[in-house]
Amino acid sequence: MSQDLSRIRAFVQVFDAGGFSAAARQHGRSKALLSKYVTDLEDYLGVRLMNRTTRKLSLTEAGEAYYREASGLLQQLDDLDANIADQTAEPRGLLRVSAPRNFGESTLAPAIFAYLQKFPKVTLDLRLEDRYVDLVDEGIDVALRISTLADSSLIARKIADMHVVVGGAPRLIEQVGTPKHPEDLRHLPCIVDVNLQGQSNWRFTEEGKTISVPVTGPLRVNSPLAARTAAALGLGFVVLPSYLAEPSVQKGELVPVLADFLPTGQTLQAVYPHRRHLAGKVRALIDHLVEWFATHPIH
Repeated sequence: MSQDLSRIRAFVQVFDAGGFSAAARQHGRSKALLSKYVTDLEDYLGVRLMNRTTRKLSLTEAGEAYYREASGLLQQLDDLDANIADQTAEPRGLLRVSAPRNFGESTLAPAIFAYLQKFPKVTLDLRLEDRYVDLVDEGIDVALRISTLADSSLIARKIADMHVVVGGAPRLIEQVGTPKHPEDLRHLPCIVDVNLQGQSNWRFTEEGKTISVPVTGPLRVNSPLAARTAAALGLGFVVLPSYLAEPSVQKGELVPVLADFLPTGQTLQAVYPHRRHLAGKVRALIDHLVEWFATHPIH
């Protein structure tokens, strides 16, 4: 079997390099050995795969068909070897991670730093920013996103469940009353975080159906922390991720409302580009985050 693979690999290497001499130089093998392997392969198959001249090398019709299948097979074998080696080796090297700023600073950072302590040979480039990041164009290995996956060119793995809180300051509720139904928000002041999916159309659920309520108010802002501060001052109701709302709720700065109408199903996801072989350092990070948030729930 190893002899057969050597012949097949020689055939693919010679064609990829454009000739026997070039393949010999690239792969550190003798031209005579490569020529013997290709000839042996043709003899074994009983068909000519290459047209050889002193100036040009080309594939026969049979050679083209064999090359397509053989090169794909060798790539799969190489990927398998790399995958097994990666699983048994300690994660190492540069790892680029993207995450939303406020989530990264408040909730993700301890989990990420624990990963670095566990795998000291990894160097982390952690990018915290509230914008859409193109993973492929920007060379990001994995992104943490709070959403549902829409881009079919990416793979997502659920890390943890997430939920949101709608709240208002006690002074605001004293002035305008407690909203009993999401539709009440149409006529009440609201703080709009433009980073929120839907922005000024807030989504709720009622009897299993999604309802969208357009809201307005004195402030539109691209920061959930600024939105939280404005809401705590009584400027309007606000939708916040639970991990940002909870500290203000505990301090009495915000009062949760409409809890029975809040949507479910939003998750923290690890998102990464389609790859036949997932690097061990990425797989180790994702596994670590799943374990971390299983014992450190996001409130």
